Amino acid sequence: MLVEPKQMMPITRLQKELTQTVRSLSSSGKAVYILKNNNMEAVLLTYREYEYLKEIEEIYERLDIKNTIEARMKNYNPKKNVSWESIREEL
Repeated sequence: MLVEPKQMMPITRLQKELTQTVRSLSSSGKAVYILKNNNMEAVLLTYREYEYLKEIEEIYERLDIKNTIEARMKNYNPKKNVSWESIREEL
């Protein structure tokens, strides 16, 4: 992923300019990449973009669950079912 240098900010500068950075982020919508010891450490993004990413994460999780269920159903054999009554009797 390519990041424009003007979107990168050392954490020490962010500490001094947090309010201005948040205002700039809100107006431009461009993420701010936070550097610590010249390494990418975090990303500051708009709340709207964060919500969007969380929705995508939920959709992915649901698809993963769906795929797991479909894979298990391929091997499902109702003849191998065990009733709750028989389980209780064993206890």
